[in-house]
Amino acid sequence: MSHDPSRRSSFKKMLLGGAAIGGLSAFESPKSYAPLKGNINHGVCHWCFRDYTVEELCIESKKIGIKGMDLMGPSNWPILKKYDIDSSMCNGAEISLVDGFGETKFHDQLEKNYSELIPLVAAAGYKNLICFSGNRRGMDDETGLKNCEAGIKRIIGLAEKHGVILQMELLNSRVDHKDYLNDKSAFGVELCKRVGSENFKLLFDIYHMQIDEGDLIRSIRDNHQYFGHYHTAGNPGRNELNESQEINYPAVMEAIKATGFKGYVSHEFIPKAEDKMASLAQAVQVCDV
Repeated sequence: MSHDPSRRSSFKKMLLGGAAIGGLSAFESPKSYAPLKGNINHGVCHWCFRDYTVEELCIESKKIGIKGMDLMGPSNWPILKKYDIDSSMCNGAEISLVDGFGETKFHDQLEKNYSELIPLVAAAGYKNLICFSGNRRGMDDETGLKNCEAGIKRIIGLAEKHGVILQMELLNSRVDHKDYLNDKSAFGVELCKRVGSENFKLLFDIYHMQIDEGDLIRSIRDNHQYFGHYHTAGNPGRNELNESQEINYPAVMEAIKATGFKGYVSHEFIPKAEDKMASLAQAVQVCDV
């Protein structure tokens, strides 16, 4: 990775208003940020910013221009509505990351959970609801595909009825989620084709797919119709989207924009810097093409 000083300085210029990144307390941030272009709808994942309450993160996100917050369940929806922040990826019906639709023994519980939550998501005015394949546990791809298809088809009609999109996340099985089943875009795309519904898509996590397959831009260009949501983080490390990591986020975002995507790109990185909001604002600017 190049450490060209001009590249480093370009990141420092992302923030407007002459605000110093250093010297801010835990919940302070610059008073003004660079205006956004409006081509990318930005979201954020609260779990990465746990130094802030959901309400505090809503307040700071609004300043930056972030419109949505991911992985929010019904208990947090009133807070998001108070600040006009979209629940851009709802959760609460899944069992866990490791126990999912890939194993038939979980299908009854998953059908119950999703049948209860899908109508609540729709009634609240939201549309995206996360789901997971779970772990492989010795399964080959074909068995996993058949099991996931059978499980999703038990609830997809209800999702269609309520206008809710089930989004199965792609996670890497090399570093963070050993043995995860839906760890390649080819697997997820084939599952989308088998389910055959516009209400089932993939959450394409750019960080995870960089680890497990790379070739991000080609995947996005070739299969964007199956990708309903995107997550970001720097690789390696899952930290800031700065010059210390390898993903060319502006180029990836240009590819996403070129597809006509109107959903959310949500930032799911763990900031290392003391001023976490400056890191979040920087990530938004890097991805705002």
